[in-house]
Amino acid sequence: MSSTYLVALGSNRRHHRHGAPEGVVRAAMEECAALGTVTARSRVIASAPLGAARRRFANAALVLDSALAPTALLAALKRMERAFGRRRGRRWGDRVLDCDIILWSGGAWRSGARADGLAIPHPHFAQRRFVLAPAREVAPRWRDPESGLALAQAHARLTRPRPLPR
Repeated sequence: MSSTYLVALGSNRRHHRHGAPEGVVRAAMEECAALGTVTARSRVIASAPLGAARRRFANAALVLDSALAPTALLAALKRMERAFGRRRGRRWGDRVLDCDIILWSGGAWRSGARADGLAIPHPHFAQRRFVLAPAREVAPRWRDPESGLALAQAHARLTRPRPLPR
């Protein structure tokens, strides 16, 4: 049985073969085809560093139809990160490639109580413009199973102008 996933990709370090972070993200999007059928790809956007990272990121999203279960897909994405040169290290630091499952056609998923377990929807995606902007391009009507908001609505809420405090 096939499931559909929304996968976010990001990079802020050069790769010896794929070059700048934008090239790394584009190459990773191509590699995802080995995990199923990529039915939609966003454009690659630039975003500001987050946390301890010092370099700007390149970010994108794709929709993937795959026979893999959520935990198997996550394991395959982590193997792909390692193949691109990602090393374990400081959380929120610079990285050659970061891949996350944001949503899937099966609704909410939790793979255990551990902090490093898989959680779908991704726990922080609704607060991250660099995830929502590309995701909205490829799946604007997909809904967060917890809030009920479509990705286009979540992006609008995150980016709408707010009045200055008095």
